[in-house]
Amino acid sequence: MTARRLRVVTLIDRPMGMGGGERVAIELAVRLDRERFESIVCASRYSRAGETPIQGAGREALERGGVRLVGLGRTKQYDLLAWRPLIHLLRRERIDVLHAHLFGSNLWGTVVGRAARVPVVVAHEHGWAAEMRTSARRAIDRYVIARGADAYIAVSADTRQRMVEQGGIDPGKVVVIDNGIPSESRAAPRDLRGELELEQTIPVIGTVAVLRPEKALEGLLEAAALLLPQFPGLRVLIAGDGPERRRLEDLAKRLGLQQTVTFLGFRTDVRSVLSTVDVAVFSSASEGSPLAVMEAMDAARPIVATSVGGVPDLVAHGVHGFLVEPGDPAALAAAVARALEDPRAAAAMGARARERRRREFDIAVTVKRIEDLYTGLFARSRRGRREGFEARRQPADEVTAEPSTARTER
Repeated sequence: MTARRLRVVTLIDRPMGMGGGERVAIELAVRLDRERFESIVCASRYSRAGETPIQGAGREALERGGVRLVGLGRTKQYDLLAWRPLIHLLRRERIDVLHAHLFGSNLWGTVVGRAARVPVVVAHEHGWAAEMRTSARRAIDRYVIARGADAYIAVSADTRQRMVEQGGIDPGKVVVIDNGIPSESRAAPRDLRGELELEQTIPVIGTVAVLRPEKALEGLLEAAALLLPQFPGLRVLIAGDGPERRRLEDLAKRLGLQQTVTFLGFRTDVRSVLSTVDVAVFSSASEGSPLAVMEAMDAARPIVATSVGGVPDLVAHGVHGFLVEPGDPAALAAAVARALEDPRAAAAMGARARERRRREFDIAVTVKRIEDLYTGLFARSRRGRREGFEARRQPADEVTAEPSTARTER
């Protein structure tokens, strides 16, 4: 029996900048055990192979981890010829596992992976919003991606349920593996109140998000307008950028929030932003397993969030914060007011949130489950059986965090 290093290609579409899916993909690629896996990242929309599309900590992580980067320079959605370099790479280097992330890469990854006869193809769904799924897209998910992949990863039990019930995907293909974030020691966060000219005594709430429609940040703005009479000095920080920014800035003006809301734009110091707010607020209409909520938990912030997607798997109502129904700014405002009015109880919820995040939602647990998925699938593949590959599992005591309540299901 053999247990050689498996050659893994991680496929993403656009260069990483803000999205959680790309962040997870890079974290996994960098953290794979180098004694058991050889890791390559392919960014199909990246053009110059001599440069790195990853910014900030992600770029440093790639370089530090010795992960090779391949760019395909794909500029058009249906440019089939742009995929030839990846097919050549998969065949030439006898890649064992192709792991694609997000819809576009999931589609092309399953098609290209099967064309190149890669033994194991994995698709990774980072959220499932029914309103974003056209009938054509649902058909692609069901008949192309799910059928072409050996496993289709969902980041929460809710995402899996939606994939199966709304997408008609074979439940035997869907594997639930929670996201996680790092727990290694980091420098203390900066207090941004001075930098942002915020008085120490005023209430500050805020969020971190890519400004996209599914984040429904109009709910946060409308809740802020409702909170102002009760908390006249209230300030709202919104860290992140995206296509919705102009619309949200216009809405803030219409609501008379010019002096209340600060759009911080894209920030690399997310931990400092979250540590500055008194309450972290997430008004999303849909979610997968949001990294921003985990980061707020790690910053020991009480959380007010909509009860969507995998959020209830992270935040227990009344224990780590408060959950409300989506699309209800009044309920969101009432929950924020409840947290602001009782700072001692809010601090206790924040402390419990941090303890839970570090115990249950650590990237080490996510990586272990991904590694076990890779080796298990490869051992059952034709190449794996021919080689007599041994699917070694990492002992549980080598993982730094305890298993979470999420499952790896078949």
